[in-house]
Amino acid sequence: MENSGAGGAGDLEATDAERRGAPEDAVQIPLEDSLDLHAFAPGDVPSVVTEYVEEAARRGLVEVRLIHGRGRGVQRAAVHGVLAAHPRVARFFEAPPDRGGWGATVAVLRLAERREGRDGP
Repeated sequence: MENSGAGGAGDLEATDAERRGAPEDAVQIPLEDSLDLHAFAPGDVPSVVTEYVEEAARRGLVEVRLIHGRGRGVQRAAVHGVLAAHPRVARFFEAPPDRGGWGATVAVLRLAERREGRDGP
């Protein structure tokens, strides 16, 4: 009987099978009511904000804070552009001084519809 040993095809197949069977294998980041965007590449910020807002609304959060930093306003403009166009955002505004001031934006969300088979106007 042959043993494929460490790193052999059998090991790879087991890993692939585990991945196919468990979507939890993806990195799970706890969803909180604020997201610091400094950790993301500038080009990724629009998609990160879009996905974050969708998931926050789906989970029932009604308000989130996006920390984009003060700088020259490039990231703030990108965040505001996404929020202005996002259907789950009811309104957004500069965070109060104790929550980041003009280095953060607060968005008030519309909760995701839970009824299936009904489309709103």
